[in-house]
Order: sequence, then structure tokens, then C-alpha cells
Amino acid sequence: MNHEAIDRTESSEEITGPVLYYNEAVIDHFMNPRHVGELSEAETDGFGVVGDPACGDQMKLWIAVQDGRIAKIAFKSFGCPGAIATSSMLTALAAGETIDTARGITDDDVIEALGGIPERKRHCSLLGVRALHAAIDEWEQRNRREMAP
Repeated sequence: MNHEAIDRTESSEEITGPVLYYNEAVIDHFMNPRHVGELSEAETDGFGVVGDPACGDQMKLWIAVQDGRIAKIAFKSFGCPGAIATSSMLTALAAGETIDTARGITDDDVIEALGGIPERKRHCSLLGVRALHAAIDEWEQRNRREMAP
């Protein structure tokens, strides 16, 4: 019988790829995303859909605007934990804000609100910001058409 000693303190399976470390806030927004879903066509004042061909993530975002504020916001995102968490945080930051304040939210604001994300995932925060801007742009276009003579 062969009795070779095996050192269990050293793993025989080494990690060969990059390791991403997400903090508790990012994990929370990934596992329990805020404002997930979609608004009905009747309540949607603005809609944006964006994708990042570099990583395959896609986000759809709906807003309902009342008295110049984002009264309701909802999103659906297909992507990595970073994309979902940053999209969730973006909607949390924008909900209830004025259109001008919401338009001013940057990807850095989202990252800061989450307490940081891995450098390789910083581009994920752009997804939500771009979708929000697209939804606001559509809302503004609708308003211009309604106000045109």
C-alpha cells in the first residue's frame, strides 16, 4: 500500500484566471437588485436600451416622469454581476430625482455609491448611465412633440 503524504495546506487546484473581488454592497445589489422589471407602455415616458459589445451586457431601462421627477424607474439587465449591481445602484440613485439631477449622475457616482468595483468591471457602470440618458432623451423628445404646434 502506498502511503504518500499529501499536504492539505496547499491546494492542488490553482486559480489560473483573474479573481474579482466584489464588496458587500455590490453583492447585495447583484443578489437583490432594486427596481427590476419593466413599466407598462401606458406608464412609460422614456425608454432606453443599450449594450456593450465588448462584454455582451445589455440593459433596458424605463422611466415614468411626474412633475419633472422620475416617479418610477425599472430595468432589465443581461450581464455579469458588475453590470447588474451597477444598474441596480443607478436606478436607486435616480429614483425620485429631478430629470436634471438624474441626467447628472455619472458612472463615477454609481461606483462611489457602491463603495467601488473591480477595475476590470468599471465599464459596467456605464451601461446604466447610458440607458438612463437614452430614456431621458426619449422623454424629452416626446415632450417636444407634444408641445409642438
